[in-house]
Amino acid sequence: MRPPDLMQSQWRCDLHGHVAPLHCPAHISADIVEALRDRVQLTNDEAVPVWCPWPLSRGWTVTGVAWAGDERTGPRATALCITGPAPLSDGPADVVFVAEQPGVGLGPALAGTPGLDPGPALTVAMRQSPAGAKVRVAGHPTPLWPVESAPDRSAYAGEARGVWLYAITWPAPAGYVLAESIALHDLAVSIPSELVFGAPSGRLRPHVVQR
Repeated sequence: MRPPDLMQSQWRCDLHGHVAPLHCPAHISADIVEALRDRVQLTNDEAVPVWCPWPLSRGWTVTGVAWAGDERTGPRATALCITGPAPLSDGPADVVFVAEQPGVGLGPALAGTPGLDPGPALTVAMRQSPAGAKVRVAGHPTPLWPVESAPDRSAYAGEARGVWLYAITWPAPAGYVLAESIALHDLAVSIPSELVFGAPSGRLRPHVVQR
């Protein structure tokens, strides 16, 4: 990664060109979430939400946040990870919710696939097939459709508040979590004082986010 200089105003990668640098704190706490909220609130009218299920289901905790963007643009994408009991096994499950402007690529990177956006296949699915999952955003049912992902996870994508919304789960069967009635709350608007934090997750660390 090369920082901006006299010739270039954006971060860039020798392999991928211009990129939105990814910031992924090693720890998670209320202070880190508040710092992300403050960054988002300083962004212009194109600010992206920070989606978090609220209330959290029993046994689930917030285990990480990340954002993509530089000091000039502010966050162009955000991601939040929650961890809890897997619905179909005795082990833990991780679910990451991503909000991103078009052309950032954080959602596909976390899903384990190339590209910057869900692609034409999602457009076709939205027209021809029912949604694979639904969440509620500001009280409104918001459909999500299955999209390509690495075999160890499942991924769903849709749109909310004018930006892409992804839900990515590990392991793949943990996608059944989305069959529940999940309401997403924007932490950029307010942070519930009862929010519970767990041990940091390692799910939020793709190498780069291509523009």
